Amino acid sequence: MYCPKSLSELIKELTRLPGIGEKTAQRLAFHILKTSKDRAKKLAQSIVDVKESITYCSVCCNIAEEDPCGICTDPRREKDIICVVEEPKDVFSIEKTNGFRGNYHVLLGALSPLDGIGPDDLRIKELLERLKSNKTKEVIIATNLSMEGEATATYIARLVKKLGIRVTRIAHGLPVGGDLEYADEVTLSKSIEGRRDM
Repeated sequence: MYCPKSLSELIKELTRLPGIGEKTAQRLAFHILKTSKDRAKKLAQSIVDVKESITYCSVCCNIAEEDPCGICTDPRREKDIICVVEEPKDVFSIEKTNGFRGNYHVLLGALSPLDGIGPDDLRIKELLERLKSNKTKEVIIATNLSMEGEATATYIARLVKKLGIRVTRIAHGLPVGGDLEYADEVTLSKSIEGRRDM
């Protein structure tokens, strides 16, 4: 099958994105081909901009353009409640619900011994240091309800309880094995409201 080299390269790069197969990559590539040069340049520039301007917050480890991030510096947030999540996309999912007004801590992964990911590979040490120097009353663990997420939740709960801080887990309104990213706002909001002690 004939395909111009530049188009073939675009399709190949698009298939590297998660959830994008060959057919979807082809549809996206042809869509980009049909758009104006200005639109294509804006898309390309936004990809470059996000790679150059996004960093990690030194407080919560979430993605940010400034350090500390806008959530950590927001005076309207409840500073004594910290919601622990696996990835920055989970913060985005919870924020869409408008039901949580505390702060976050992003682990940047989950424990997975089979993949060689242990406690030192996550931002657990930073969480514990933050809790020791803060007046935190509650830590909500909102890791995914997968085997790795549950193992991470149990591990963190054990460490946080030693500090005398209340530890809760989001309610199981989410499907077991599911990711926060795919939960609708109502389900996610109810999961946070129905959290339980660990």
